[in-house]
Amino acid sequence: MASKATVLTAAAVVATGVVAYAVYFDYKRRNDADFRRKLRKEKKRVNKSVQQSKLEEEKSTAVNPEELRQALQAIKNEPMVPIEEREQFFMSQIALGEQMAAQGPSFYLPAAIAFFRALRIYPAPAELIGIYQSTVSPPVFKLVIEMTNMDVSSSSSPAARSAQLARDDSLDDISPVTDRVQGYYDYFPPKSKNVSVVPLASSTMTGVHQVLIVNKDFAAGETIYKEFPIVAALDYDLQIAGTHCTHCFREIPAGTAIQSEETSRVLLFAYCSKSCFNTSKQQSQSLLFTLESPLPEALMVGPTPTDTDEKRKEAQKAFIDSIKEDNTRSSRNVPTLIARFIARQVNKETAKLVRGTSMLDPTSSSENGAANGEATQSPIGDFTDAEEPQGNSSKANYTLADHTERWRSVDVTPPESDSKLLTSLLSTALPGLEEFTTVERHASMVGKVLYNAYGVCFGAEGRADRPVPSARPEDVEKTRTPYGTQKQVGSALYTLSAYLTHSCEPSARVVFAKGTTELHLVAEKPLKKGDVLTIAFVDVKQLEGESVVECRRRRRIELARGWRFACGCERCGEEAKVVEEPSAPAAAPATTQEESKAAADEAEKKFDDEKDTVAAAVKDAIASLAQNESLSIPVPKASSEEAPLEAEPEAPVQDQTAEEAETPLEAPKEAAEVDSNYATPLETPVRAAPVEPLPVVALEAVAEAAPEVETAEGEEEQPQVESSAPVAVEEEKTVPQPVEEPVSEEKTKIDGGEPSASPDVETPYL
Repeated sequence: MASKATVLTAAAVVATGVVAYAVYFDYKRRNDADFRRKLRKEKKRVNKSVQQSKLEEEKSTAVNPEELRQALQAIKNEPMVPIEEREQFFMSQIALGEQMAAQGPSFYLPAAIAFFRALRIYPAPAELIGIYQSTVSPPVFKLVIEMTNMDVSSSSSPAARSAQLARDDSLDDISPVTDRVQGYYDYFPPKSKNVSVVPLASSTMTGVHQVLIVNKDFAAGETIYKEFPIVAALDYDLQIAGTHCTHCFREIPAGTAIQSEETSRVLLFAYCSKSCFNTSKQQSQSLLFTLESPLPEALMVGPTPTDTDEKRKEAQKAFIDSIKEDNTRSSRNVPTLIARFIARQVNKETAKLVRGTSMLDPTSSSENGAANGEATQSPIGDFTDAEEPQGNSSKANYTLADHTERWRSVDVTPPESDSKLLTSLLSTALPGLEEFTTVERHASMVGKVLYNAYGVCFGAEGRADRPVPSARPEDVEKTRTPYGTQKQVGSALYTLSAYLTHSCEPSARVVFAKGTTELHLVAEKPLKKGDVLTIAFVDVKQLEGESVVECRRRRRIELARGWRFACGCERCGEEAKVVEEPSAPAAAPATTQEESKAAADEAEKKFDDEKDTVAAAVKDAIASLAQNESLSIPVPKASSEEAPLEAEPEAPVQDQTAEEAETPLEAPKEAAEVDSNYATPLETPVRAAPVEPLPVVALEAVAEAAPEVETAEGEEEQPQVESSAPVAVEEEKTVPQPVEEPVSEEKTKIDGGEPSASPDVETPYL
């Protein structure tokens, strides 16, 4: 108790002293001017010391811009990481960066280099930058951003500057960049689309994905949103036929198509209206398939080289020839989609340079007129873009690259020739674009297009006259369509619909109600606010004559070939538990067994009939002999005519001993040698020629007839002897027996069936 009182007393004294000092400090601060002056000086001194420490740390960790450029150039010169090794490479670089950053300021540059290497191969670099900001130390993160800025702005040509699709002039300030990256989904998709993008662990695909949810309730059959594509590519057979519009895919009435002589020099391009013609020309045709300058006059620098037109003609012809070859084999639209996508990017960026602002793309009104038949100054007819931010320019001007870099993709290695043809097509039209069509960037774009392209289908079932590709199913392009890729008229890319995920029981369906590339997303069932939107990437209907198991297998094979994932939706899970009822083919083995037993019974009956006939004949012969001779009945030796043992009937036959009779015949050495030349061992011994059953049946007949002869002499009746009982006969050991090859179970399996004789049936000749 005394110690407790002492502790309490000490605590009370300390508390009283602290309170007293606080009161004194507050009194002096309020009433003593000198005391306040000393406090301010002390605070300034501490702040100055802290600031000097920060400056010294920044100076020690500062990296010369030239060092960053050299490091960046070294990274660019490194060989491209193979697709199958990218995941392991990414994880190793992240681990290396964390280890380097933990060792202090002198290792910040190597850490930044490691993080930058990982950033270059990551499918969604914008999202990874956001992760870096919250996990990587600020000095290292700043170096990564500076290297990213240098990578984007390394080119100096005007054409390349016009194609810097994701460049931001405020990269020197890290905060606006990260705000721009993380704030993307605050402005996309627009509120008018009635949907939002949220991260969610998908039940149909592994991992966390950005998915679409509805922002309000929808009834079944109600349209959720409409969307126009960024770019589209008509199927080649319809392109050369001129029956559909190259831009909007609308079917063109005979004799009303609008064409251009210049573009028709390369390939037939038909349009349903003047509006579609002008829009297509501005977006991509002018750069890709004409000899016109892709840059406005305001951006032209110097005269055009005289050989430019010839080079462009050669590049355009090579590109179109490649498309022709591809479509006779595998129906590929990806090369055309990528070429038009890059051309579309260049068009938008050059328009910004000319107008000095991010005003509406001038092609929007014409595209809207093409699709809806009316002119407007709003971007309704164009692809779904981010909303314009209010009062925060750092988040404005989201580009096409901002949309596509967030798309999911598949890992593919496209033919190197595709990259070369695309580079030649673009660089001959606009020198400098080759820097944006490297093998690595081209492979990344191909993977994104393959994963996110939609198949445009008209009508309830799509078309039925699409040419069947001759390539392997694994090499044929797949597009998202509930009717199957073979039913489409062309392929298209959409910024918003790229976030739709697959389910074999989708909550919505994609339709093209107007007969154009305008996509309508329609609710398949009643939806509540917050429900996830899913569609069918493949035909999920159970086809006629297709079982549940077969339907599930077909769907999963198509998903694996096109999108490289195994569906985990509720329907697939339930169908995996289904045990299919035995079908007609499953009953075939029972029918075969019945037939086999019937055949065995028939053979047994035939054998009994033959035995009775021979037994009667032998009985008569024995009775005749018994009258003239003794009852000792010698059995004559079998002659060569009764039991031939050689495969060739003409060859002379010698009698066999009992030991020789029990030994199976072996194959001739010559036959084995012939088979060994083809690496196929001779497994079947050579069989002897068929043997008449007379000797064996005669023995059995003798066993049955002998007792009957004794009865005829007046002796008392003897019990009948079973045919299987041993019979004492003279010279039994010398009787040659027919030799039959023993049928092994292994041999029976190799021949593809069960043994022909039933175990219940006596087999002749054995």
